[in-house]
Parts: sequence; C-alpha cells; structure tokens
Amino acid sequence: MRPSFSEHSLVLRGPYLGKMTDDEFFDFCQQHPELRIERTANHEILIMSPTGSRSGKRNFELLVELGIWHKANPLGEAFDSSTGFTLPDGSVKSPDASWVAAEKWSSLTLEQQSRYAPLCPDFIVELASESDEVSSLQQKMLDWQRNGARLAWLIVPKTETAYIYRAGQLEPEVVQGFDQELSGEEVLQVFRLRLAELR
Repeated sequence: MRPSFSEHSLVLRGPYLGKMTDDEFFDFCQQHPELRIERTANHEILIMSPTGSRSGKRNFELLVELGIWHKANPLGEAFDSSTGFTLPDGSVKSPDASWVAAEKWSSLTLEQQSRYAPLCPDFIVELASESDEVSSLQQKMLDWQRNGARLAWLIVPKTETAYIYRAGQLEPEVVQGFDQELSGEEVLQVFRLRLAELR
C-alpha cells in the first residue's frame, strides 16, 4: 500500500486495495470511526482531514435548513456529512448533505441501508472550505452527476459562488452572490436555501 498526499487528504494506493470488497472497505471504515474516508472508482482510499470550525458551522446551517424542509415534506430521507454511499461506478463518497427519494430508499434491504447504501442520492450538496481547491470539487460534482444525482450544488463561501449541476445538463449554472437563493426545483419541491445563511 503506497501513501501519497494531496492538499487535504492522504491517498492510499496499491494492488491489495483493488481487491478489497465492499464489505472489507466498510469494516475498514468502522475500525477508524474518527476518520472521514472515501474510496474512488479505482479503489484508492482517501483519508480526509477534519473540517475547520467555520466550515462546520456553515454545514450545520445547511443541514438545519434541509432538515426543516424534510420534516414538512416527508418525501424521502435526508442525510448528514458522515453518510457514505456506494455509487454505481464503485466509488464510496460522502457529500456534505444529501437526500434520497422515498421509493429509492425503500427499495433497499435493511442490511443495505445499514451499510454504505448502494445508490446515488437524488440531491447532494458539497460545501467548500476556505482551503479547498475548487477545481477538485468541480470534478467531484461531475462524478455525482455521472452516477445519477438529479440535482447537485457546489457552494463556495469564499467567493460567494454556487454551481448548480442538473441531470443531463452539460455545464453547471453559476449563481454569483450570497444575496441569492437556490431552489430545490422539481427534486426538492418548494425547498429554498438563502445563501446568506452560509456567510
């Protein structure tokens, strides 16, 4: 296993990791609950540093807004940033916030729901920290889009910019300025996020 470092994560590579089953990866993560771990489609393991306090505060505000909408509109299930999903390409990713339609969630067995659910959320949000490389996050958003996310937001507080990715749309819509609102559109009907909450 060869470790290397990107700006904010330790990357583990090696032939053994390519043979690691989903169950073995799940067990590996359970043995290290203090770490935030993802896996790429090539079975590289990414171990990421904890988020900074300001980013954690913003993420909490985002989850509160999504939670309020979710309680009033019980059309599916909402998840926090510690939730992993096994995507169709074999990667395991954890968005900062996500939502899955009820029919998709209920199609899983209890065992699947208890592990890294084998599905792509319908809606995801990635919230950039001040030190995140936006181009890397934009690539991650394309991964979400390719794996089936119907609506995905990349929110960058440092530049007060939001990028909206939609299924079947080649380029994201760019929303500039945190005086704007984002709409859940037909995926999260009537949900609106005031970006000013994330300043």
